[in-house]
Amino acid sequence: MDTDVKSKPTGKGIGSSLLRQEDERYLHGRGRFIGDIRMQGMLELAFLRSPLAHARINGIEKPADSAERVFTAQDLVGVSGIKADSGLPGFRSSIQPVLAATKVRHVGEPVVACLAESRARAEDLCELVSIDFEELPAVHDMTKARDADAPMVHDEWDENVFLESAVDIDFEASKAGAASVVKRTFKTARQCMAPIEGRGVVAVWDRHLEMLTIHSATQIPHIVRTGIAGCLGLD
Repeated sequence: MDTDVKSKPTGKGIGSSLLRQEDERYLHGRGRFIGDIRMQGMLELAFLRSPLAHARINGIEKPADSAERVFTAQDLVGVSGIKADSGLPGFRSSIQPVLAATKVRHVGEPVVACLAESRARAEDLCELVSIDFEELPAVHDMTKARDADAPMVHDEWDENVFLESAVDIDFEASKAGAASVVKRTFKTARQCMAPIEGRGVVAVWDRHLEMLTIHSATQIPHIVRTGIAGCLGLD
């Protein structure tokens, strides 16, 4: 197979047709992914996640001799939650805890973090942790989430709506003057990401420079940087 993808521009300036330059290293197996990054003294982190969509956490039992290796929300002193925010008018902000403390609100929410010398050992450590869940009613349908008796995702809220907007285009007048009116309800499928490279992070703290360097398999790096700095209280 010819993998020589190097090329020269077919034109000059903005709008020139260029072939991709980054593919050759992947075709030859020389791509670099998060899993390829190794640091001296690096530890692997695995999360124990919620198997339930909505539940109260009554207790967490750690294995013996797990200090500084198994962490719950109570261990993350000084770490703030992740703020889900937007500049959209009327957006209702919420806080996503780094680790769930008293309640889980979706399947897969992290509850316990385990550190070990290898990924396999970190996952084995997760299996030694016991969590006492008390399952609660959950909402699985967007329209039912607006019902008066629907369980609240955020206990401090009075409804599950986080954004509601409207545009005044004199719809009723247009409807009254229309020759016919058709009413339909449309539903779209849920959106799930399926990246070739799984989500991952490598974080390195430089004690001399007092600087945190993060390698992350994600987009929007500046927003990620701002969010992490806010969680950790870094400038």
